Amino acid sequence: MIRVAVLADIHGNLPALEAVIEDIASQQPDEVLVGGDLVGRGPCGKDVVQRVTDMGWRSVRGNHEDYLLAFRHQRVRSHWLTAPEWAAARWMAGELGEVAASTLEGLPLTLLSELAPELRVVHGTPRSNSEGIGPWTSHEQVEAHFSTVAEPVLVCGHTHRPLECRLPDGLVVNVGAVGLPFNRDRRAQYALFQMGHDGVEVEFRQVAYDLDRTFSDYETSGFLSHGGATARLLLMELELAAPFLVPFIEWARARGVRPLESEVGAFREFYDPDESFRAFSCRLKELEDPSQSLPKPSRP
Repeated sequence: MIRVAVLADIHGNLPALEAVIEDIASQQPDEVLVGGDLVGRGPCGKDVVQRVTDMGWRSVRGNHEDYLLAFRHQRVRSHWLTAPEWAAARWMAGELGEVAASTLEGLPLTLLSELAPELRVVHGTPRSNSEGIGPWTSHEQVEAHFSTVAEPVLVCGHTHRPLECRLPDGLVVNVGAVGLPFNRDRRAQYALFQMGHDGVEVEFRQVAYDLDRTFSDYETSGFLSHGGATARLLLMELELAAPFLVPFIEWARARGVRPLESEVGAFREFYDPDESFRAFSCRLKELEDPSQSLPKPSRP
């Protein structure tokens, strides 16, 4: 019987990672793998990279690794290097430092477990670290992603929402997020896989951690004061364990305004984190056609 722990989406949240490290130690798995996004969306990227390295855990490269490395190497649109809406990305890219950045450069896009080679880890999907598998993904789409790998167990992250999907020929699991869960549970989350002759058992773990320490890291690091709207919205994501940043960007695009800190108040009046993404998208379309506008749904 082989036990493998997989965690993902730490996002520069060192207190959450430390709590998961302690919980993993209590579970004594045979191997620990990381599904990417060690950095981005949080203030302690350099320390998170160093801690994972110190643990000797292998990791894949998530989209936020690519994102911050692109800023470090100035492989982004020229105005992103000065525009205020990209201040948080520039700050996080600078915070990494050379050693952590070099480590991230060397991460692969996919990994096989060394002890249970029937388990493959990616960040998003087998074809891209910037697309995801979540509760909204149709069974047909999950099967399509699964069909592109040879192994019977496909493990991913990226969407910040745990998911277990049993298929006729195998299993697809999203392990959720350590640093920024989006399932309304603020605890750090990861998964344990027990691989045996009778199949694979999955245990989703939820670990309480010192969230106030993470809030303090936002303040003392300078991330909150320098990160503009992005840092404020990420703080809301921590507080409410729900997405705010991407919906804000989509809302700003629909309204034809820049996603600046001055717009956050109006966005919060419009946005309900408990509303389905489909309903939110429909209301965004109505922003572009005010004659068809509908009010924000009332809370029960």
